[in-house]
Amino acid sequence: QVQLVESGGGLVQAGGSLDLSCVANGSILRVYTMGWYRQAPGHQRELVAQITRGLVTNYQDSVKDRFTISRDNVQNIVYLRMNNLKPEDTAVYYCTQDVQALGREGYRSYWGQGTQVTVSS
Repeated sequence: QVQLVESGGGLVQAGGSLDLSCVANGSILRVYTMGWYRQAPGHQRELVAQITRGLVTNYQDSVKDRFTISRDNVQNIVYLRMNNLKPEDTAVYYCTQDVQALGREGYRSYWGQGTQVTVSS
């Protein structure tokens, strides 16, 4: 069994910064792509950023140059550094990791529980 545990988030003023992290626990052989999504009230869940095992990154246009995704391949952690936050960044942020479990072929996508990020104007 694999579980993702998120930490970070909270309330910040516009222009401020926050850090999110997400660790995968369980019987893990390897983690492939890791990512962060967000969902604001009344909106669909959207991709914020993702990073491959080879450290290739992809960002939503609205967060480029403000957010940075990184990862620790040993401890199976994905991070999201958010700078110059804007009120429109307010949402519940979810991490995801594509995990190959021990003794299994292929991988499965797992999701964190979500953490609230609120940016006040």
